[in-house]
Amino acid sequence: MTEGPEDTGAQNTPPSFIPSGNRRRSPRSSAQQPPASAHHGAHAAGGQPPSFAPKARQRSSASPASGRTDPAPSAAGAPSGAPSAPQSFQPVLRPARRSSGSSRNASAGAARPAVSAQSPARPAMPPSAASGPATGSPSGAGAAALHRRRGIRPLRVVAIVLAALLLALALGLFGAWNWVDGRLTKQPWLTGAADTPASTWLILGSDERADGQGDDEITGSRTDTILVLTKPRSGNSSLISIPRDSLVTVDDMSMKINAVAELYDNQTLVATVESITGQKIDHVAQIKFDGLKNVVDALGGIELCYDSDVSDPYSGLEWQAGCHVADGTTALAFSRMRYADALGDFGRGERQRQVIGAIMRKGLSAGTLTDIGTVTNVAETTLDAVTVDEDTNPYTLIRMALAFRDATGDDGISGSVYWTNPDYYVDGVGSSVLLDDERNLTLFTALADGTQPAGTVGTLAEG
Repeated sequence: MTEGPEDTGAQNTPPSFIPSGNRRRSPRSSAQQPPASAHHGAHAAGGQPPSFAPKARQRSSASPASGRTDPAPSAAGAPSGAPSAPQSFQPVLRPARRSSGSSRNASAGAARPAVSAQSPARPAMPPSAASGPATGSPSGAGAAALHRRRGIRPLRVVAIVLAALLLALALGLFGAWNWVDGRLTKQPWLTGAADTPASTWLILGSDERADGQGDDEITGSRTDTILVLTKPRSGNSSLISIPRDSLVTVDDMSMKINAVAELYDNQTLVATVESITGQKIDHVAQIKFDGLKNVVDALGGIELCYDSDVSDPYSGLEWQAGCHVADGTTALAFSRMRYADALGDFGRGERQRQVIGAIMRKGLSAGTLTDIGTVTNVAETTLDAVTVDEDTNPYTLIRMALAFRDATGDDGISGSVYWTNPDYYVDGVGSSVLLDDERNLTLFTALADGTQPAGTVGTLAEG
């Protein structure tokens, strides 16, 4: 009898302990394959248990050269005495990869053992194993849902941040609105005149001085500056002066327009201006000259231009011809001076428009608006110097400032009303300006409709 390896008594090295580099598989033909009984006998004689077989040997393989397939042992063919692998160590047979060779696919399919109804059930996989590969990365519909959730989370954070910023802005605007509105000094000014299409503001300059102080003998309060600011629905904004010595009639009594508010009341002055312009006055802002000085200083000065040298003892203005940055004291004297001006009160009205326009331009400039300290200081001094009508609020003040800036810009309309006699004398009144009522109504109708072209208007412009 031929001596086999089992009879030599030599210690065989189990295949699982042979280094992978020294493992060799001898090619065997289908005729050399040992019978199933011998194969199982080797396992019974101390061969390698299936649970410790290397991964490379735990799947059926086909020899590309011979087309031979190593069949895996089935439970039916195993001898009763042979130890079987425990269920917990039973290797999981993975399906063989498909290749282009049809013979290999056929042989691999024939080598797989069929699972019978009597085969022990494989233990259920944990939920984590069913969700995807061992690495834990999601796949399929679960992956798509997770990506959607990951995409929504940053958007949700951005939305929360934006909502917080908008809330902070709203609270800031609300606080600023209340702060400005709470500091406004309001008085009854408006009349019950019918509405007209354009937005119209009456801007007044009040000069309160003691007896004999200043460039003329004015006591108490006089309305020395009267400006009508008009913003049509479409078209150019305008700023038109009404001379303070304009002759008007109130209750059949002749007087200069600058005395109406003191002799009657604020509403009577507004009604008088409405009769000259034919337009309803929507809002009123009265500026004290002394307060104007503080506003200019808060802005750090404004640039003013005048083409003549001036040394006026009445207003206190000392000026060299040209353009200069004026502080508050100089700007106030610049607004008051009239005796040294060849145009008298008409020239003063022109310089007053220049001063207020320069204040508006600098106050709305980027350099001012980006300086919180300057904005706060200017706002405080302006609100202390201004008295407004009962319907004015922070929004109407902003609209007025923007309209003023447009009216004094390159596309704006400026000038004065029309008159027929600048030195019309009336007993008990003195030298007055006799207005051209018909031309003024036509002018303000065009300004309100937005049909008046940009430029300078009024009798001075014609001269």
